[in-house]
Amino acid sequence: MKIVMAVIKPFKLDAVREALTEVGIEGLTVTEVKGYGRQKGHTEIYRGTEYAVAFLPKLKLEIAVSADVVDRAIEAISGAAKTGQIGDGKIFVCDLEQVMRIRTGETGADAL
Repeated sequence: MKIVMAVIKPFKLDAVREALTEVGIEGLTVTEVKGYGRQKGHTEIYRGTEYAVAFLPKLKLEIAVSADVVDRAIEAISGAAKTGQIGDGKIFVCDLEQVMRIRTGETGADAL
């Protein structure tokens, strides 16, 4: 089992969710986060004064999948989230040692 974490632009959430559904992945967790990378933030003008915004709003998706679905999940996320512009995001994949469905007590791949 693996956990796929993706940091994407907020307006790409619906497209990514639809792409994941098309490859058979139904569940995900979404968290609003802020960060920066090569984008280095940007400046905004508010009431005539220019402000530097160091951290940009992003969404962090976490998807628990079986190991045989990881490549399809990565392709779905990267294809739907890509704009070709700086700041499109990143995808991380980590091992997932244990999963338990609280309602039924199922563990392992059955809990996914």
